[in-house]
Amino acid sequence: QVQVVESGGGLVQPGGSLRLSCAASGSTFGINHMSWYRQAPGKEREFVALITWGDGRTSYGNSVKGRFTISRDNAKNTGYLQVNSLKPEDTAVYYCKVRRSGIDYWGQGTQVTVSS
Repeated sequence: QVQVVESGGGLVQPGGSLRLSCAASGSTFGINHMSWYRQAPGKEREFVALITWGDGRTSYGNSVKGRFTISRDNAKNTGYLQVNSLKPEDTAVYYCKVRRSGIDYWGQGTQVTVSS
């Protein structure tokens, strides 16, 4: 089992930045990748970014390319999502997902609200 806990969300003005964290604990040996998704009210969950745990390869959803950056610290079993140039349409609950041995483990989410 892997426990996943997100943090770092909050209220930010348009154009602002946040750094979201995703801490994995438990059976973390053999993590394949970590990814972020988001879900706005009334919308489907949307892929945001992914990073492979071994070699750090990344991929991003089209709506966040160039503004968001995913990274990880293997020693801390923690991933990060740096979100810059935030827009009101980025408002959502951001979820972290960890895949290990073909099983996905989700966190409870962290709210990001972009508003003036």
